[in-house]
Amino acid sequence: MYSVLDKDIEKRIVSDRENGVFFGTPDGAAIRLNEHKDKATLIRPAFVRDIAKIINLPIYSRLQDKTQVLSLMHNDDISHRMLHVQLVGRIARDISRALALNEDLTEVIALGHDLGHTPFGHAGERMLDRLMKERTGLSFSHNVQSARALTVLYPCNLTLQALDGILTHNGELVCSEYTPGDIKDFDYLYERIDECEKLGEPAVKKLVPSTLEGCVVRISDMIAYIGKDRQDAARVGLVDENHYSDGLSNSEIINNMTIDIIEHSYGKNYISMSGDVYKLLEGAKRENNDLIYRSDKVSGIYREMEPKFTELFDYLVTDAKSKDGIVFTTHVLPILKYNPNYKKENPVRLACDFISSMTDDYFVAAYERFINKPFGIEYKHYFD
Repeated sequence: MYSVLDKDIEKRIVSDRENGVFFGTPDGAAIRLNEHKDKATLIRPAFVRDIAKIINLPIYSRLQDKTQVLSLMHNDDISHRMLHVQLVGRIARDISRALALNEDLTEVIALGHDLGHTPFGHAGERMLDRLMKERTGLSFSHNVQSARALTVLYPCNLTLQALDGILTHNGELVCSEYTPGDIKDFDYLYERIDECEKLGEPAVKKLVPSTLEGCVVRISDMIAYIGKDRQDAARVGLVDENHYSDGLSNSEIINNMTIDIIEHSYGKNYISMSGDVYKLLEGAKRENNDLIYRSDKVSGIYREMEPKFTELFDYLVTDAKSKDGIVFTTHVLPILKYNPNYKKENPVRLACDFISSMTDDYFVAAYERFINKPFGIEYKHYFD
């Protein structure tokens, strides 16, 4: 059943819109590290410039061949990261428009939030986290890597508000209410990145977006993947789409949660949802975990891929010590035009950055070429 927006809320939104009411982050509040570059114009306001910066980066293009949930499949119908960030952007913009927030800031956070994601989804993320902890004592998480990619690998003078939303998106944590923290400065942003790398998950869980737009993206991330992951699982025969206890389709989940959030957040300084929708979201995530994410077809990828990640990671660490190696010529050299100081990074960090930037197919090709043995795991073919 599809929910319909409360008539009183609808009238208030229409009236406020006609009177120019705005609750979001003004374009004029945008903060850049280099304030003399990338000046906003009428045609290209601050956050529109941020969107253009992100979609023109190589790491954005690579999202088209990075696993969302289902790995090692030749299937053009299942989701990859590129589609996911677009779906998050679409849902988040709808909510932001209704709440009279800044749609452009919302979109840039959505499009950039998974730039640091690894090949092979969260299995790849867990493997890089283990390898980094063993070799450096530092943690790896995709949201922190997304911020690192935009401040170290491709420092493109993004606004502080966009980087903050990307760092803090953490779409795995369900809350009934999201209240923005204080927007501070770039030093504070870098401190939070360092803290997350040193302390890992406990620090990541404490991250709070500093804008309402960042809060909207954080909840939209979950709305976007809950039902879509179910569709994908059904498409490959993993779980029947009608098996879930809530009985909701992907479109019903998106519609009903969007409306509920609008009704419970409009005109407030926080983003919230009703108790019923919060329970629904918690239950849907729990069922997805049990039926999809922890299924052998999905979690089994970790067991099969773990030794391959270790082999390739260790090879690349050794290779990164040479200025003639594959890491320098293939990974470091193209980045130097964005950040000349990147060549000073230590070999372990270079190997981690390189692997996290890879697409699934690129990882397979790199493994077979540099480890010099067959990948050994067959992709499920189109006609299987």
